[in-house]
Amino acid sequence: MLDFNTLAEFSRGNCISICAFLVPANLLVTISTMILVALRRPSYQVWQSAGIASFFASVMILHVYTWFMIGVVMAPTYILLCLAITCLVTNLTAILFQRHYSNSPSLFN
Repeated sequence: MLDFNTLAEFSRGNCISICAFLVPANLLVTISTMILVALRRPSYQVWQSAGIASFFASVMILHVYTWFMIGVVMAPTYILLCLAITCLVTNLTAILFQRHYSNSPSLFN
């Protein structure tokens, strides 16, 4: 059985390594989602990239909430939370943009 307290302690104990992975991963996969939309790639590629980016952002939000649970309220926690929320919103916007403009003709054709 999965113990949430043990998982939260693991998250807080390995904060530097978790953040060192999640911050660049969020940024890189979100940027790749935007590039895929700009290049008008197929929907499944955009959805796959946005899904991976949303997973990373959700893990970061959960990681930040483990710090909020013990009362750590500092600038880095809010910065990481804003980064994760921004990545989630950007990926949702990219999906909606791609879906809305996928049937419209290209400006360059």
